[in-house]
Amino acid sequence: MIESHQGTAEASGRRAIGLIRVEITPGAEDSLRSAMRRLEENLRVKYAEMPREAMKALVPIDAYIAYYKRFGYTYHVLAQMESITKGRRIPDALPPVAAMFMAELENGILTAGHDLDKVRLPLRTLIATGEESYVTLSGKTVPCVAGDWLIADEEGVLSSILRGPDLRTAITGETRRLLYTAYAPEGVPGPVLERHLSGIEAALRLFAEMRSPAIKMIAPMDGNSMTLNV
Repeated sequence: MIESHQGTAEASGRRAIGLIRVEITPGAEDSLRSAMRRLEENLRVKYAEMPREAMKALVPIDAYIAYYKRFGYTYHVLAQMESITKGRRIPDALPPVAAMFMAELENGILTAGHDLDKVRLPLRTLIATGEESYVTLSGKTVPCVAGDWLIADEEGVLSSILRGPDLRTAITGETRRLLYTAYAPEGVPGPVLERHLSGIEAALRLFAEMRSPAIKMIAPMDGNSMTLNV
């Protein structure tokens, strides 16, 4: 079950944040790796012969392209999908990260993963002023882009759409409590976001036992800032 709070997600395509919080006990990775190979083949069958303009018009890819274009950026998940259709494999990663990446490729939804034990709740989502900065996974301190959408905790920025996730709360091999946050700009249908969150959970179950039921939420964003009750 996915809880929608602080409004409704529905199919209207309002801006929203999707969240999934889960605690896992990792196990064998064989099923996850097999699923990665199947997804690669499925993407090739589905998109290999599709013109790029047609891929750009797909829902929800079109909504992300419109968002990124406002800032002069291109949507990297589309580029990753295209690379898979051309024969590249899904990159090796820690299983919780690979599960997220699989769902991104399958659904086109931009997502960040975090070690929940490193997050200082509560979370806030807001529009960047351009004065914020944080250390990304590259190890470099970067400024947020003014007007971009970000998520922060009590200590600092966790991620932004254009700059990606932070290093401070990154998932490691020791991570057991996970938090995934999915950005859905205007134009992403609510059911697509719901399917994506369920897809992350399904991918996690390929290699891990759930210590408790996954908590999934969709929080529509009506203004420029909002507290997320995770």
